[in-house]
Amino acid sequence: MKEFLKNAFRDMKESAKAQHQVDKAQFEAVKAESKAQWEEAKAMGNPETYKAAMQAKREEQLAEANRRREEAEQRILLAKEEKHAK
Repeated sequence: MKEFLKNAFRDMKESAKAQHQVDKAQFEAVKAESKAQWEEAKAMGNPETYKAAMQAKREEQLAEANRRREEAEQRILLAKEEKHAK
């Protein structure tokens, strides 16, 4: 019984240490993300940075729209080929 309790307390201690490391890492990650968001918000106050960010976002949206259009055109071609194959 004594050995059981000894092992149980040792396991709890190890578990608490491991959880502390996880908590500390998560705290540091949240702290870094918060700082990154703050720096990004400050950068958006600069008109040139804001303009560049908006242009990049528009280019990304344009690329996504073109990809979707191409996929739809491929589906149309496949549907037409199936129709003519029958």
